[in-house]
Order: sequence, then C-alpha cells, then structure tokens
Amino acid sequence: MSNLIPPRRRIIAARRQFAIVASQFNAEYVQGLVDHTTSELRKLSPHSTVTIHQVPGAFEIPIVVRELAAQKKADAIIAAGVILQGKTNHAENLSRSVTDALQRIAVDYAVPVINVVLSLNNEGEARERCLEDKINRGTEAARAALEITNVMAALRVK
Repeated sequence: MSNLIPPRRRIIAARRQFAIVASQFNAEYVQGLVDHTTSELRKLSPHSTVTIHQVPGAFEIPIVVRELAAQKKADAIIAAGVILQGKTNHAENLSRSVTDALQRIAVDYAVPVINVVLSLNNEGEARERCLEDKINRGTEAARAALEITNVMAALRVK
C-alpha cells in the first residue's frame, strides 16, 4: 500500500452525481474521510453534486449503497467507514463482509462503488489516513470516483 497520495492529475469531469455513505461509528475519522473526499470532488469537479447519507456503522453501509444503486441516484457511490482492530476477529469479519457486499452491489447494478471502509490496526493509522493530508484515503477515493465515472461515461456513449 502506498505511503503517499499520487499527485493530483487533471481530471476533466462533466456534471456528475456522487453519493457518500458514511458510518457514524469512529465518527472523527470517518468525518475526516468525508471532508477530504468532498473537498477533492469540489476542486476537481465543481459543478457536480455530492450527497451524504449517514448510517450507524460499517455493517449498515451496503444496504444504503444498494438502495442508491438500485434507484440510479448516483454516477458513483463512495462508502466511507473506519473499522479498528480489537482483541477479537470481529473487525476482520466485518471488513470482509462489507467489502464483499460492496463489490457485489457494484457489479450487480453497474454503478461504481468506491470502497473507503478502512480496516486499521490502531488510531494512529486512522489519524494518518483519515485526518492528515499526506496519505488521506478520502482524497484518493474522490479521485478514483471521478476517474471511474469518466471511464463509465465513455463506455456508455452511444
């Protein structure tokens, strides 16, 4: 995994609809992801719309992502959450379950789902990846969302 965010590429994006589904659990870190994601989306695609949907925890993210995908309410959906490893394997099981569900939704509904539900070992890693700028995964998620919407739009041109 990279320790630095790649430099911002010039991404040309038409007006797009982005939805962020964010966990309220580990709220400080998730809010950092959301803030960095929305800030980067606004810099790179200022005419796009960003909506935010909050859910109680990471486990609830896929059901809302599925609903948005089914309703075709977004060109891309960004799933944001932070799962911190504890003394049991619960975090590992939760991470795998959420990741598998998000991938299935993306494929089944042909809507890009950017998975920034992070499974981290400790709060130091969370601070580094969610609150700081050097390797912020929210920034990376925004860039990935913009790039994949451009790819999908090009594929769907008739």
